[in-house]
Amino acid sequence: MTAAPASALTAAIGVAAEKAGLSLTATSHGTDFHGQPTTIFEFAAPAAGRNLRLELSAEFDFHKPDLLPAMTSHLAEEAKRLRNPRPDAYVTIEGLPISLSNFRWPFHRSTSGADTFIVHGEAHLEDGTNSPLHALISAAMTVTFAEIVPAPEQPYAETFLYNAVRKTFDNGQLELVKSGNRQPVFVTTRYYSRWQKKFFFNDTDDATRLEYLLLKTYWLSGVLGQNQPVWIADPRDAQYLNTTEAELVRMAADEAGQGLLTLTGEYAAPTPALMARADQYVAKMHKALDITKPKFNESMRSGHANM
Repeated sequence: MTAAPASALTAAIGVAAEKAGLSLTATSHGTDFHGQPTTIFEFAAPAAGRNLRLELSAEFDFHKPDLLPAMTSHLAEEAKRLRNPRPDAYVTIEGLPISLSNFRWPFHRSTSGADTFIVHGEAHLEDGTNSPLHALISAAMTVTFAEIVPAPEQPYAETFLYNAVRKTFDNGQLELVKSGNRQPVFVTTRYYSRWQKKFFFNDTDDATRLEYLLLKTYWLSGVLGQNQPVWIADPRDAQYLNTTEAELVRMAADEAGQGLLTLTGEYAAPTPALMARADQYVAKMHKALDITKPKFNESMRSGHANM
């Protein structure tokens, strides 16, 4: 990569970063899936002691309404997420702890002739054992869905894409393997309500959301983070669970009163009482893994297939 020259894009990103509490430290040239130029931005997050990487199409601009405010919001969320011990780690409703990484932004047009936009990435099982299980992902966004998205770029697509990946795991349609080909994740209008103008992945109740918060704190803080607190008011989780950040904080406060979480503002860490549920959560993880494994139709083995 070579240093990128100063541009209107760089200046706009710098303003958005400053508003989000980040500092733009470097820019460089990159290429996308088709070899088209991209600009890579590196940010420092002093409060987290970590760096953030953002890649945009080199010709991207903020002339469309709401693009710059959405960029600022994305960077502000990332600044808080970087304070997690593992900012790349997530859990699913079914109980899988995973990391999401190496996505080749931005979305690109499919080379297979399909009328879709594609982005490639990876998911890895994060159970604290350095598991080799992973999934190579090929996420496909329909042209119809793309019309909803402000831009097919990382800041505007990462949240709903990551939630689509988690939903696909929950549905048992992604398998974690030691080696294998890319597996599809379909991002369609079924995940968006035009009437409500919002994304919709799961219809959850208080019990499901509460269990999710406990799972997240157990795995991301207790197992992966040496009890360092995790952000439980993450808008990415709120979208995945179809709730609000305020509701997640309220539920975490209730559990702090029950002795399962230690809450500091919007960040939570597990108590010994929560970590004592290890057997329960590991069993839940294995059940979730089992959901993702293909099942052989035993009736076909016996020659009873209806063909």
